[in-house]
Amino acid sequence: MSAAMESLIAHTILQGSDAMFGRFLDVTAEAQQRFEHQQWSQVHQALKTRISFYDHHVELVTNQIQIMLGGQYANQICLTAVKQAYQNLLVDYPRYDIAESFFNSVYCRIFKHRNINRDNIFVHSSQQHRIPTYPSTLTRHYRVQTTVAAMIERMLDDQPFTLNWNDKQRDIQLLVTHLAAELGDKLDQQLTLEQIREPFYRNKAAYLVGKLTFANGESLPLVLPVLNHKGQLLLDAGICNVNDVSVIFGFARSYFMVYSPAPAALVRFLAQLLPNKNLAELYTAIGCQKHGKTEFYRQFLDHLAHSDDQFIIAPGIKGMVMSVFTLPSYDFVFKIIKDKFAPQKDISPHVVKQKYQLVKEHDRVGRMADTQEYRHFSFPRHRFSDELIHELLTIAPSIVTVTDDDVIIEHLYMERRMIPFNIYIETANDADLRYAVNEYGNAIKQLAAANIFPGDMLFKNFGVTRHKRVVFYDYDEITYMNEMNFRTIPEPRYPEDEMAAEPWYSVGINDVFPEEFRTFLLINPKVKTLFNELHQDLFEASYWQHLQNNISQELYPDVFPYHARHRLHININKPQ
Repeated sequence: MSAAMESLIAHTILQGSDAMFGRFLDVTAEAQQRFEHQQWSQVHQALKTRISFYDHHVELVTNQIQIMLGGQYANQICLTAVKQAYQNLLVDYPRYDIAESFFNSVYCRIFKHRNINRDNIFVHSSQQHRIPTYPSTLTRHYRVQTTVAAMIERMLDDQPFTLNWNDKQRDIQLLVTHLAAELGDKLDQQLTLEQIREPFYRNKAAYLVGKLTFANGESLPLVLPVLNHKGQLLLDAGICNVNDVSVIFGFARSYFMVYSPAPAALVRFLAQLLPNKNLAELYTAIGCQKHGKTEFYRQFLDHLAHSDDQFIIAPGIKGMVMSVFTLPSYDFVFKIIKDKFAPQKDISPHVVKQKYQLVKEHDRVGRMADTQEYRHFSFPRHRFSDELIHELLTIAPSIVTVTDDDVIIEHLYMERRMIPFNIYIETANDADLRYAVNEYGNAIKQLAAANIFPGDMLFKNFGVTRHKRVVFYDYDEITYMNEMNFRTIPEPRYPEDEMAAEPWYSVGINDVFPEEFRTFLLINPKVKTLFNELHQDLFEASYWQHLQNNISQELYPDVFPYHARHRLHININKPQ
């Protein structure tokens, strides 16, 4: 293949990446309008639409290359040469990160995820030694000239919102009082604020994200959630605790919509604010989940290179649909779909994949773990115990290949590792147990209010994060709330009915009887007592029916990703 053709194909792939990201930015740019017009159902649809662009454009480019190369299509040697031409295009390219992942996706589409190595794709970035420059348009800088309140007012006035404030001066004073209680003497005349120009939109809120720097050089994040209160802006909270901000950017949240033509610069600025978050998590949080997937893989390779422990079957009760393994030293688990399911699981692997995609596209309200999906994933064979090899080849022989050097899995999911809820409550003290049971009930309620019925609510299907949040992570039985029929068990007709092996009433395929939840949830006496105190309503069909009615009217409750102690005026009358 000629150098001219190599260059042409390289340009074609980069143009495809640009086209994809252009549409990504278009949908993102409309987030302000959806927020200001309270178009909450369109918020959810926009999230799904934006996610769909990537695979669509990868397919378009793959088809273009096939037409351009004809009989040479899928020739690995020519694509390796194209990679070098492509790399040359990225030297001064502002979205080199996204473009490299896009190239990888096109290559994997052509070669069915095989021959993945540093010669063929960007296993590591070609620009890894490049220092990201922060565009002058990324942030604004503010100093205290007279008062902290005046500085915050200047920052708020610079925001792109077109709505008026409900009471800007009141909100500023509440914020300054709150920050003074949080920061004490640090809130002085030497304070500076570096604010990201573009708001971060998610669900019903816009988040203003910045960095406070103090006289001693110390810095902290500052996140200011803004709500649309009856058509006017309301400053709802002020969060400057790193751990609390980390939760806002957590792996169980939907992706932000923030207009960022140069994601690398934005992510590296966020990394200064959130040292506990890696680049993969931050790319994913701003909606660049495909490049987040690339970064996760790079970090996994780095972890392998700096560890020597063996992969093991993940702690917890084994699932009937998925098998889970991990490295004890690693913060993530790997999940694969079994070839055959237990008899009571009447679904197919294809349906399970659809469920995982549903979760990625839905509002996760902080209660469903995000996953990264990989194909033809290769692990070093010497890091696997014989027990684990036997397990994988027994439960999923169709997707597992073992060679002398590698364990290759055709399809898997990577997910944040958590402590299984059933294990956590076994050793929790009374205070932690009460908190955990309340968290579990809140997780169920928030998912249901967001139109997600978990299906299998056994404790083993939930995990506890390092922030002690309870998160759902088993998706093979989830469905939409509005597809279920919540019923109360009818009174028995005769005394013999209660003794019969079969129910005396008809049961439809989507019928759910919340009274029956007690049977499998309340085995532990302590948990039973706490559950009856904190979440008794989950056992009543009327509670679920009420949520279904709200969903039918598109009435979705506010779910705040920050603690009530950070809120500035909880009692203000806000519409749902």
